[in-house]
Amino acid sequence: MSTGSVAPRVAPARGTSIDDLLARVQGGHRPDVDETEQLLHAPLDALFGVAGALRDDGLALAGRPGVLTYSRKVFVPLTTLCRDRCHYCVFVDTPGQLNLLRKPTYMSPEQVLTVVRQGQALGCKEALLTLGDRPEERWPEARAWLDEHGFASTIDYVAHIARLITAETGMLVHANPGVMHPDELSTLRPVSPSMGMMLETTSRRLYEEPGQVHYGSPDKDPDLRLRVIDDAGAAGIPFTTGILVGIGEAVRDRAESLIALRDLDDRHGHVQEVIVQNFRAKPRTAMQGAPDADMHEYLATVAVARLVFGPDMRIQVPPNLSDPRELGALIAAGIDDWGGVSPLTADHVNPERPWPQIDDLAAQTAAHGYTLRERLTAHPEFVQDAAHWIDPALHAPVRALADAVGLAADVIPRAVPVVPRAVPEGGSGTSGGPDADLPSSARPSSSAHHAASSGTTSSSTTSSGAASSDAASSDPGVKRLAERAASDPLALDDADWTRLLRTTGAELDTLAATADDARRYTVGEPITLVQNRNLTSTGFRRAGRAAAGEFDLDDAAAIAADAADLGATEICIQGSLRPDEDPSGYLDLVRAAKRGAPGIHVHAYRPADVRDLADRGGLGLDGALAAMREAGVDTVPGTGVKILSERVRALVAPGDLDIDRWVEGITAAHRAGFRSTSVLFYGHVETAEERIAHLRRLREIQTETRGFAEFVPIPLLGGDVPLVAGRAPVDEHRAMVAVSRLLLSGSIAHVQIPWTRVGRDTAAVLLRSGGDDLGGTLYDGRVLPDTGIEQGLELPVAAAERLARSLMRPFRQRTTDYRVAPA
Repeated sequence: MSTGSVAPRVAPARGTSIDDLLARVQGGHRPDVDETEQLLHAPLDALFGVAGALRDDGLALAGRPGVLTYSRKVFVPLTTLCRDRCHYCVFVDTPGQLNLLRKPTYMSPEQVLTVVRQGQALGCKEALLTLGDRPEERWPEARAWLDEHGFASTIDYVAHIARLITAETGMLVHANPGVMHPDELSTLRPVSPSMGMMLETTSRRLYEEPGQVHYGSPDKDPDLRLRVIDDAGAAGIPFTTGILVGIGEAVRDRAESLIALRDLDDRHGHVQEVIVQNFRAKPRTAMQGAPDADMHEYLATVAVARLVFGPDMRIQVPPNLSDPRELGALIAAGIDDWGGVSPLTADHVNPERPWPQIDDLAAQTAAHGYTLRERLTAHPEFVQDAAHWIDPALHAPVRALADAVGLAADVIPRAVPVVPRAVPEGGSGTSGGPDADLPSSARPSSSAHHAASSGTTSSSTTSSGAASSDAASSDPGVKRLAERAASDPLALDDADWTRLLRTTGAELDTLAATADDARRYTVGEPITLVQNRNLTSTGFRRAGRAAAGEFDLDDAAAIAADAADLGATEICIQGSLRPDEDPSGYLDLVRAAKRGAPGIHVHAYRPADVRDLADRGGLGLDGALAAMREAGVDTVPGTGVKILSERVRALVAPGDLDIDRWVEGITAAHRAGFRSTSVLFYGHVETAEERIAHLRRLREIQTETRGFAEFVPIPLLGGDVPLVAGRAPVDEHRAMVAVSRLLLSGSIAHVQIPWTRVGRDTAAVLLRSGGDDLGGTLYDGRVLPDTGIEQGLELPVAAAERLARSLMRPFRQRTTDYRVAPA
C-alpha cells in the first residue's frame, strides 16, 4: 500500500546499552517485552529522536509525508448504563441517576439523529457510538427498554442506529460498544466500517485484586479483551485499540500490553491505530484523589509505542487530555494522529476536558512542522483496500466521503444507500441487521426501511424506529415542532419559532426538555463557571481617584493582582471612557492589569468602546483592534447592544452604537482573532419576531466568523414585559433559554444563565431548560470593590458547586475561552 520510499537501514549487532538498543530499533529490530520495559526507562530525548524518525518514515511510505490526521466526529452516548464498575469512570449512570437527571435509558433514534444531523451540517463524517458494556445483563430497566422496543440486545440496537445514521446522513459509524462476541462483530460489520475497544492494560492485578480499578468489572478481564481484539481481526474489521497510562499499572504491564497488541496485529493486520491515553482523575469517582498520569512516563510510553509498532502503525493521543503546551512534545514523541475531534459534541467520557478548536489544533500541528488532514473513521490504508477490509454494504458510503488517497474528501456527507446483507433462506437471524428479527411494531416502517436501503431520507424517526416524514410536515404539535427545531434549526420559519417562544404549561415543559436534551447530547452535562472580576472602565481617572467607583492605573494593577490572588483567571474591563480622558487609557488599563497579574486573561471592550478608541485615537477600527492585541487583550465582550433592531434601539437605548456599526465592530474583532460573547436583552418593547431575528443574525455572524464563544439571554432590568400575558417570569425565561439553545444549536455552543438577573433558584431551573454555564464569580475583591458594575453580587465557587450538585450534574471551572481552568 506504500507509495513512497525510504532508504533501508541496516540493524547493528545486538548490544546491551539503551543507545545500542535504540540504534537496533531504528534499524528495524522489533523489541521484545524485556527490551520494551528497558526502553520505557530511557531518556526522553533519546526516545524522541528515534520515534520521530520512525514516524516520519512511516508517513513517507504511506504517501503523505508531514501529515498528521484527525477525524471530524460527533460523539453519541447511546446509553450510559453499564454492567461494569470501573473506579475512574464518570460516563456511567445507574437507573436511579437517570431518573434524577431526566435522562432516557437509551437515546432514541430522534435524539441520535438530532445530534448527527447537526454534525453533518458542520462537515462531520464520523459518528462515534459509545456506550456501557451489556447494560441489560445488570439492569432490568435496560432489558425492559430493549424488550419494549423490540431489540434482542444492546448490540442489536447499536446496529439499527448505525444503519439509520448512514442511511439518513451519509456519515460513517465507529462503534465502540465494549466487549463483543464474534456473531456481534459480524452483525456490526455491515453498518460500521471500523470498531474499537481499548485494551487498557494486561494487568490481571488491576482486575482481580479488591480495590483496584477494574475489580468487579467483568468486561475488563484482559484475556477477554484480547480475545475480542483477536476475533475482530479474524472478522477482517479495522480496529482501534490502545492502552491507558497511570491507572495503577506497573511499567512492566505497559510493556506487556504493547507487545500483546502488536502480536494480535501481526496475526491479522487489522489494528488501524493504537491509542496511548493518559489517565486524568475525575471528580465523583473512587480515583478522584489519584494523581494524573506522570507526564514524563506518558511521553515515554507514547514514544515506546512507536518503537514497538514501527513506522507503519498510526499512534494516536487524545489532544483534549493534555495541556495545549504539551502537544508539541507529543508530536516529538512520534504520534501521527489526534483521533476524533468534535466541533459540536463534548467528550462524554472525559466531560471535564473540552476538545480543542480544530483550527487551533491545526495551528498547533503546523507550529511543529506538520500539516493536519482529516481522515475517515477507517484509516486510509483500509479505505484503499476496501475490498478486503470494508463490508460491501458500506462501499458506497465510504467511497462518497473518501478522496483519492483514502483520506476524507472536502464534502458534506449526504444520505447514501446502506445495502443490507441478504438473510439466509429460511432464516431470520441478525445477519441482515437487527431489524430482521424485530416484531412489526418495533421495526422501521416500510418507508423507513426503504430509506435505510435506498439512501432516501425521512425527516424524523420515532423512538420505536418508525418513519414519520409525513407526520413531521403536518403535525402542528409543539413536541413535533421542538424535535424538528432540535434536529434542524434552519428548517423552521419565524412563525414556528415565535410559536415556541410563546408556549406555556405542558407545551413549555416539552420545549424545555427537548432543549435540555439538545444541550446534554452536544455540550454535555458539566455546569461551568469562570472565576473573574469586573472593572468598569468608565470609572478610570488618570489623574487619580476622586469619587466612589473611580480608579487610576496603579489601582487597576492592584485590582487585577487582588483578583488573581483570590483565584480569578479573568478580569473583565468594559465601558466607554469619559470624553475628557485620553483614549490611550483603554490600552494603558489593559497593560496595568497585565502588570498587576501577568497571567490573567483580559476580557475587554465592547464594540462601542473599541469604536471610541478607533475614532478618538485616530487608529481606525482595524488599528484599534491591533493595538488592543498588542496591549494584552485576549477576548472581547459582545455586549453594548440590546437587540439587533433599530426600532428597539431608538425606543430603549438610543445611546447605544448603531446596529450596523455594532455588527461591523464585532465581526471585525472576530476577524482580528478575538473571540467574544453574544447577548440578547429581552422583556421590554421587543416582539417575539424581533427576538428570533436577533438570534438568526447572531447565527449568520457565527457562520461567517466562528467568533462567538457563548450566548447570554439577559432579562432587561425593569423591563419585565412578558410575551404571553400572565405568563410567570420564570416561564418567560425558560422559553427564552430553550429557544436560544435550539435555534443556536450547532452554531454557538454555550448558553450562559445570567444568575445576577434571575437569581440562583431560577438559574437552576434554566440550567434544566438548555443552559450549561453560569458565567463568572464576579468577585468584588478587597481592592476598591465599588469599581465593578455588579458590585455586591458574587457567586463563589463553592456555591456554584452546590447548585450543580443539586441538579446531579458535574461542575467544572473553566477559562474565559471554555478551556479547563488551571488548578
